[in-house]
Amino acid sequence: MLDLEFFQFTDPGLERDHNEDYLGYFAPGSPDEARSLGWLFALADGVGGHDRGEVASRIAVETLVEGFRNANKSDILTSVLPKLLQASNAQVYETAIHTGPGGSNMATTLVACALRYDRAIVAHAGDSRCYLIRQGYAASLTRDHTMASEQHRLGLITASEAKTSNTSHILSRCLGSGMFLNVDTSEHQIFPGDVLVQCSDGLHHSIEPEDMARAVSANRPLNEAARELISLANQRDGSDNMSVQLIRVKSVERVGMYRGRHYKLH
Repeated sequence: MLDLEFFQFTDPGLERDHNEDYLGYFAPGSPDEARSLGWLFALADGVGGHDRGEVASRIAVETLVEGFRNANKSDILTSVLPKLLQASNAQVYETAIHTGPGGSNMATTLVACALRYDRAIVAHAGDSRCYLIRQGYAASLTRDHTMASEQHRLGLITASEAKTSNTSHILSRCLGSGMFLNVDTSEHQIFPGDVLVQCSDGLHHSIEPEDMARAVSANRPLNEAARELISLANQRDGSDNMSVQLIRVKSVERVGMYRGRHYKLH
């Protein structure tokens, strides 16, 4: 059976007077629910400079988690998760419209990871990221939806130029900016010992993937690793809110797929 341990932590940073990040998760209540539904982790970063970013991030995560809890257990996660992000976007967008005369510009990023059997499904919009750490190496499972990232993808600038560009914080995609949302979704096989890291840009802009891999090495307690990463990000910058979710895979249940149904592999 898929078994996990996790820890999440958020910090306003050294210069902000409030926190616009929001974290949430769904943990199955039984082995049967772990097999039929799975686990869900979500992290949102309210867009700074827009109205009520902290409201947008909370609505996005809570809508996603509640939708996952009530999802049809026969549906595959690769179809469930992007639909739930679409629903979260609609809720943020509609809330903004009905905020008052003229509406609101509230918006947020959102990254989510759903896990079932031996698979992790990652869906996101914006520049909050998900990393996979395996055997001491950290690899990003998401691509930032920023102007600089899009320019790099088109070959207009290099990776190093994209990282330092003044458009690296300008989002090309986020929740709440329109009625419809283009969601990036990917599927990954997971193994015991893997650690998934979800984080807001306040964290990943201040530390390197190598710092993440080192923090969770040698089966270190996740609460210690998370607090170390936040502390390190504050030391190097601290100008933004920062949040992290650490998910360590303890065991998996290997399955195959035949005619839309899972079957156990021995």
